[in-house]
Amino acid sequence: MTDTIIIGGGAAGCFAAVHAARYGKSVLLFEKNERLGRKLRITGKGRCNVTNNSPAEEHMRNIPVNPRFMYSSFAGFDAECTMRFFEELGVPLKTERGNRVFPVSDKADDIADALGREMKALGVEVINRRVTRILTENGAVCGVSAGGTEYCSQSVLIACGGRSYPATGSTGDGYTLARALGHTVTELKPSLVPLTSPDKYCAEMMGLSLRNVTLNLMDGNKCIYSELGEMLFTHFGVSGPLVLSASSHIRDMQPDRYRLLIDLKPALSHEQLDARIQRDFSENLNRDFQNGIRKLLPAKLIPVAVKLSGIAPERKINGITKEERRKFGELIKAFPVRISGFRPIDEAIITSGGISTKEIDPGTMESKIVSGLYFAGEVIDVDAYTGGFNLQIAFSTAYTAALNM
Repeated sequence: MTDTIIIGGGAAGCFAAVHAARYGKSVLLFEKNERLGRKLRITGKGRCNVTNNSPAEEHMRNIPVNPRFMYSSFAGFDAECTMRFFEELGVPLKTERGNRVFPVSDKADDIADALGREMKALGVEVINRRVTRILTENGAVCGVSAGGTEYCSQSVLIACGGRSYPATGSTGDGYTLARALGHTVTELKPSLVPLTSPDKYCAEMMGLSLRNVTLNLMDGNKCIYSELGEMLFTHFGVSGPLVLSASSHIRDMQPDRYRLLIDLKPALSHEQLDARIQRDFSENLNRDFQNGIRKLLPAKLIPVAVKLSGIAPERKINGITKEERRKFGELIKAFPVRISGFRPIDEAIITSGGISTKEIDPGTMESKIVSGLYFAGEVIDVDAYTGGFNLQIAFSTAYTAALNM
């Protein structure tokens, strides 16, 4: 008989294992991969955005789905606690733009390895098997079945992540196990995911990376997200950090509802940009339009911008009117990309949806349906925007579950 069984060796599972063991519990952790924290090791482009160095209220504001569910967990274990935890494990941290917190080393492996070392030091037993069933008796957990063997325990934590990045082991096992016990799983959708576009010129610019641009996500005529950063054109549409962040603000994908407007020169006002264009034009008065803007835009973007401007590519610059020049400046400040859908969920960083929060006690993370069954991390129907907020959800819910198991 083991005190606590944890299913999933990712961020939430390992974090819960450490704290349950620190409270003196014997812990058995099941992870079907041979290596712990596979998804954790690739987060933040391999740098691991551990948390966001901001108060709980700010974290709540960055959770569009069921933020109130997190109130108790954040009150018990917030970003400051997370930072202190990892620094005490010998991983120095730093805070960057947007209060994003990373290891000083810029290595996600340092975070995952620190959790692994602490688990080993505390005597957490890791078994590389897939749990196929949670055992119950009289409405209460009594163990799990894995690899044809039954393991007994009075508390079980489901922390197997979502459906995103299935190559790391997030194949939706937690949803299957929970459903079998009567839990509701809300609609699963990709979040923090690349976006598809019907605009063929995205494919024409495939591989073009834009830096220091401002991406504006429009819902009709309303801007619902705006941020400065990087993005990338692909064969299917757009990707990159800005696009992934924007995707999490799209809650009801419909044809022609959402579009992107990219400010290609955010450091310049409309007036300053017009002055810059005039300067470029004056240096290339006798050249074709397509050849006179080479200093203004990346090479791959020029043919597309010329086409969208409505100005013939061979038109001499000295023949372009003031109104045409002004409209070209407006295009550069609001380059349009229509959005038609999300890329598949297995390309998403986060799964939106999961175990219904109505069936979980927010103060303990225990199931309201099965006694002794707990949940933590992405498997729960709570997800946030980028910036370290999703990992903090994993750590806070894992701590709460460990405390109450």
